[in-house]
Amino acid sequence: MTSNKVVVTNANIITGYGYGIDLCWDKLLLNKTSITKNSRFSTKKFISDYAALIPNISIKKNISIIMQMLNPLLDEIKINLPPDSLLMLATTTGEIELLEDSIISQSGDIKKSEINNLLEKIQSGLNMEKDAMIISAACASSSTAIAQAASMIKNGIKDSVLIIGCDSVSEFIYSGFSALQALSKEPASPFDQNRDGLTLGDGAAYAILMSESRAKKENKNCLGYVSGWGLSNDSNHITGPSRDGDGLASAIKTSLKTANINSNEIGSISAHGTGTLYNDSMEMKAFKNIFKAPRPTYSIKGGTGHTLGAAGLIEVLICLKSLSKNIIPPSVGVKNTAEDAEEWINTESHKLTTKHCLSTNSGFGGINAALILSKI
Repeated sequence: MTSNKVVVTNANIITGYGYGIDLCWDKLLLNKTSITKNSRFSTKKFISDYAALIPNISIKKNISIIMQMLNPLLDEIKINLPPDSLLMLATTTGEIELLEDSIISQSGDIKKSEINNLLEKIQSGLNMEKDAMIISAACASSSTAIAQAASMIKNGIKDSVLIIGCDSVSEFIYSGFSALQALSKEPASPFDQNRDGLTLGDGAAYAILMSESRAKKENKNCLGYVSGWGLSNDSNHITGPSRDGDGLASAIKTSLKTANINSNEIGSISAHGTGTLYNDSMEMKAFKNIFKAPRPTYSIKGGTGHTLGAAGLIEVLICLKSLSKNIIPPSVGVKNTAEDAEEWINTESHKLTTKHCLSTNSGFGGINAALILSKI
C-alpha cells in the first residue's frame, strides 16, 4: 500500500442561507443567521418555533426534501466526478418524511424511506453503478465518512471518494428533539451563557476527496488537505454526551497523531457547538484537556442550524474557506459568552495565522469525530 496526502478537489453546500459555500461564508462573517420561524409544518405542539429552512423547499408528494436539496448538487457533481470514485452517503435519517407520510395517511410503502433507496436514487442521478457505502453515525455521520475516506486514500485503497452528506427538517425529527427537550425556544446560541438548546436546519453538501498525486496528475483544483482524523466512542448514554469530554479529547489526540503535528500548530477550532448545555460544556472540557492555551473557537450552528448528518461536511468546507481566506469567522448568535468558554469563543472575525484548523463533531450514542484541515 502507498501513502498519499488527501486533498479536497471539488465541493459545495446548500443550507438555510441558500446555495453555495460563498453565500454561507459571507453570511457567517456578517454574523447573520438563517434561522427563522418554522413555516414547513405546525409547531404548536412543540417547544420551539424555529428552524433554518432552505428557501423554496417544501413538503411535496412527488419528491422528498432531501432530493430537492440534492438535485442541484448532483448536477454540479456530474461535471467534476471521476467515474471510478467510491460514493459515501452520510445521513442520519435520509428521506424520513416519506415514512411520516405513509404512517399518517396509512398508505404508501414505508420501505421507500429506507436509506438504501436514497443511495440508489443518488447513484442513478450520477450514473454510478459501482459499490457505495452508507455512513449513518448520528450527528457525526459526514465527519466519520471523511475520516473513512481519508484513511482509504492515505493507505492506497482508493484514490477518489465522493462524500455526500444530507439531512432535512421534518416533523418526525422535530418532534423527537422536542420530546428530548433539546430544542431552543429561540434561535440557537452555542456557547452563550443563556443557551437552552439547538435549532434544527436543512443541509446538504458534497466533497470529492482524492490522493494528491492523482489530483495533480489530472490538474484538479485543490481546496485544502484533510491531514488528520480521529474517531472515538465514549459509550456514555444513548443521547447525552460524556460530561468529562474524555471521548472527544481521545479523538482529537488521534487526529493530531494522524496529521503528525502538535496541538500548538492548530490555529482555530470549528466546534460541534450545538447550543445544548451539555454538548458545549463537554467540548470545552475536551479542548482544555488538549490545548494549554485558548484557541479561537466558533460554531456555525447559530447560523445554519444543526444539520445533523450533513453538519460535519458543511463545517469542514467552511474550515477550508477559513484557511484560504486567513479569517476565523465569528460564532453566530453569541451575545454573552458562557463562563467556561471565555477567551475561547469568537464573537467577531479574526485573522488566522496558522495553516491548520480542527473540526469536531459528536453524536448520539457517544460518537466523537475530530478532523484536521490544512491549507494548500
